[in-house]
Amino acid sequence: MSTLKEIQQEVVACRRCPRLVRWREKVAQEKTRRFQDWEYWGKPNPSFGDPHAQVLLVGLAPAAHGGNRTGRMFTGDRSGDWLYRALHKFGFANQPTSVSREDGLRLINCYITATCRCAPPLNKLLPSEVLNCRPFFLRELGLLKNLKVVVGLGKVGFDSAVNCYAELGWSTFEKRPKFGHGVEYRLTESVTLLGSFHPSQQNTFTGRLTEPMFDRVFRRASAIIKQV
Repeated sequence: MSTLKEIQQEVVACRRCPRLVRWREKVAQEKTRRFQDWEYWGKPNPSFGDPHAQVLLVGLAPAAHGGNRTGRMFTGDRSGDWLYRALHKFGFANQPTSVSREDGLRLINCYITATCRCAPPLNKLLPSEVLNCRPFFLRELGLLKNLKVVVGLGKVGFDSAVNCYAELGWSTFEKRPKFGHGVEYRLTESVTLLGSFHPSQQNTFTGRLTEPMFDRVFRRASAIIKQV
């Protein structure tokens, strides 16, 4: 069986989706004005975190000038500003910011993955691209033995978790979980699924997602793992 590290090496080398390969490399070459001095990553983002984590976060995909630039999920963009502030507040990260792969960030009892590891045009994935990336997630789940909480960041991440647990034959729900902010479902006998609006600017700038709302999700995740 592959290790988590070996899976991430495969992720970084992946070229399964021609549309995504073209886009991520085009963005990395052309850049954007405010990051002209950066050497963009321009490859798939590997998952990362504590291999013994009890909490798993599932996002959508890297941002064109965030993870696609820095090479780490939720790093170098406004979504990451929100996420790592919350993770640090509840003890899941050693610092509240994430700006580069060399900034010293360390996740604590937490692991971060995504539905797709490449930045998509307009943040929109094709169904075939989701399916192409799913085997990586399935293999990760087989190795993350201590999970107690899965947080779906956005509907895509939430549904990805539901689909993967169902595909593995692990899920216990009788009715398919429906995404919403703050929803809670029993994913298996030992794993709870939480839903959260994605901390994208589309949600945070409009007030659809506020810091207290986001904090409640991670406060609940912290409470669940303390119960067991």
